Order: sequence, then structure tokens, then C-alpha cells
Amino acid sequence: MVLEEFFNSNKVIDLSFFNFQNAITAAYFADAEYNVIRTNQNFKQFFPALGNLQGVYFPDILKALEVEQNYIDEFVKKLETDGRVLIPRLEIEQGEEVKVFSLLSTKTESPDFSFLQGIQGQFVDRTNEDKLRQEKEKLVKDQLKNQEIIRQKSDRLEEISKRLASYLSPQVYDSIFQSNGEVSKKHQRKNLTVFFSDIVRFTELSDRLEPELLAKLVNNYLSEMTNIAIECGGTIDKFIGDAVMVFFGDPKTLGERQDALACVEMATKMQKRIEDLQTYWKKIGIKDGMQVRMGISTGYCTVGDFGSQQRLDYTAFGSPVNLAARLEAMAPATKIIISEQTYDLIADQVKCEPYKEITPKGFSRPVSTFCVSDHNLKSRVREQGQFQKLGSRVSIDIFDTSDIRAAIAELKEIEREFENLLDGKNSE
Repeated sequence: MVLEEFFNSNKVIDLSFFNFQNAITAAYFADAEYNVIRTNQNFKQFFPALGNLQGVYFPDILKALEVEQNYIDEFVKKLETDGRVLIPRLEIEQGEEVKVFSLLSTKTESPDFSFLQGIQGQFVDRTNEDKLRQEKEKLVKDQLKNQEIIRQKSDRLEEISKRLASYLSPQVYDSIFQSNGEVSKKHQRKNLTVFFSDIVRFTELSDRLEPELLAKLVNNYLSEMTNIAIECGGTIDKFIGDAVMVFFGDPKTLGERQDALACVEMATKMQKRIEDLQTYWKKIGIKDGMQVRMGISTGYCTVGDFGSQQRLDYTAFGSPVNLAARLEAMAPATKIIISEQTYDLIADQVKCEPYKEITPKGFSRPVSTFCVSDHNLKSRVREQGQFQKLGSRVSIDIFDTSDIRAAIAELKEIEREFENLLDGKNSE
């Protein structure tokens, strides 16, 4: 007795297919020869153009949906070899819209009902999921593109930053790029020591030389002077042709005395370097070499950003600036002329000779000037020497409040010296 003879095949198939009737997928059931026996309501809604599919060969349905032949071949082959197949992505046109489906099918077997042996499968609408995936991929791609743009911008900013470093004094550069907040636009009155220099008979020299040789000469000269100015802690204000303006005391200061000493040290090092370069300059075609004159003045100046909204210049204004420029203009070749205020600050460490008493243009009173005669100053001007020991008493000169740290350091040094003396006496 065969069990299936007691049942209506259509009823059994309907019962077997019942769970798919209300599924959200487009489900179908075909016999073992791939001929469609049942489709659910969603199948008709998904693919209304197909019409009645009863008895239609399922691969022909795929062909009618314009599924590529390689997918159809894969569908049949996988079912025959593996008993199941999953095609994860099928693009099917429906009117003006392209929808995305995945197709899952498997062979069915029943030991009791031969008519249940066949193929059961379903189309799953992945259109919205696919759109989300594409949007995600686009977001990732846009993010990677933005990261690349940011990287390029960062590289560009770094390049600009490095180029700006060539146009700005290191102290000014640091105050702009290492500041945590906005750069202050406040202008301040500060006691500065200002330095000017220029090349003697430079106009005549520039008229004689070829542009390439002139550029090579000036760039070499200014590079050497810049290195020394930075080494000595000066703020390079500007280059005006062959002229150089440097000041000490802003944005960082060691105190007016040490600033003046550092400025004079810089000037003497520059003159020494110019002497060393004479052989090279003559070798490249400057027959008579070059000589430079220098002027230095100390006093209160207004310092800060000056200019327009389009372009600012960090510089200093005031009579000490004008005086330094006047002293440089009157200085003999290879000489360093300083003002009386500068001389008073450095006289105990730097050998100077009285030069002239002049009344510069724009000044109402005569000004005493001095010529620095100790060109072998080296770096000893940086040594602390502001105290005198008189027996068991100590005298310390503090020229302004910024020297207090230096005074404390000196007191500690004196303390060590007295301790050494005390240890020596105890050992006796």
C-alpha cells in the first residue's frame, strides 16, 4: 500500500507550500524537471510582467527576466551537483527601475510523497539593502577622498610653513605657529638694542656685477649674517637690499644689559666672518672684496605688528631705531659704532673708544658715540658678570626686572664659591 494514494496531491502541495504564501519573498515550487507548480502572491507582485507561470520551465523564467546566461547555467549546475544554489546578486529591470535580488533554491525530497520531490526557492528583494550598501561604500570612498584631501592640505600647509620659516625670524615664527591662542595684536614699549648694517659702496658694486653673480654674493652674505644673528638670539627685522636690521629684547629678552652684550657680540662675529669670506668673494669675482659698516643703539621702542589687513610686518619704531640707522650710515668701513646708552651697558666688558659727538637728523640734542675696538669679543659677553665680591660682602647690579633670574643664578654661584672657600679653611 502506497501512502500517497490516499491523499490529493494538489492539497498536499498546497499544505507544503502554505508557509510561503504569505512570505515577504517571491517563492516558487517546481517539479524535478524544473517546471513551476506553485508561486506565491509576492512572486506575481515582484514580477507582474511574467503572467501565469504554471508549468513554465524555471530557467526560461530566469531568461525572461533577462538574467545573464552564465547565472542560469550556474543555477542548473549547482542544483544538479550540490542540491542547492545561492546567487547573491541579480539585477533585474522592472519598468524604469533596476531592482536587486538574491536567489536561493534547493532540491526537496520526501520518502512518502513523490510529487513533493522537486525544487523549492525564493527571490529576496535586496534593493534597499543594496542602496544602503552603495551609500555606505560612497561614504567610505568620500571619507577616503576627504582624508586624501586633508593629507594634501596638511602637506601643503607644512610646505607653506617651511617656506614662511625662511621669511620670518625664528622668534616671530615660533610666536605665530606655536601659540596656543590667538596671536596678540598688542603693541608694547620695550627697551631694545637695535642693529643696522650695510655694505660699503654697494650701489656701485651692484652696477658692475652681472645679476647672477650679484644674487650669489648677496645671498651668501645675508645667509652668513642670518646664521650669526640667530645664533646670538637676535630677532631679524628685515633685509633692505644689502642692509640688515636686527633687534634684541623682543619677543624674548635676557635683560637690557645681556641684550646689548649679545647684539655687540653678534656685530663682532659678523665682522670676523666677513673677514673670513674675503678670499671666497675675491675668488668668485669680487676683486676688492666687501666691507660692511654697522650701527647699534639702545632705548625704548614700540614693537609689534604694523601694516594693513592684507599684510603685516613685525617691527620696531622709535628714536633708537632711527639712531642706529644714522650711526650705521656714518660708520667707517669695517667699524661698529654704538650709542652712549649701549656703551653704558657694555663698557665694563667690551673695549670701546670715543668716536664723535653728533646731532643726527631728527634729533635735537648732540649724541655721544663710541667705536667698538675689541673685535675678539668671542662669546664671553654672555658670561654673567654683574656681581662684585668685597670681602664677605656681595654687590649685585640688576638693570631691570628681567635680570632677576640671572641674579639668582649668580647668587647660587657665589654660594658655591663661599662653600668651597669654607671647605678649604676647614681642611686647613
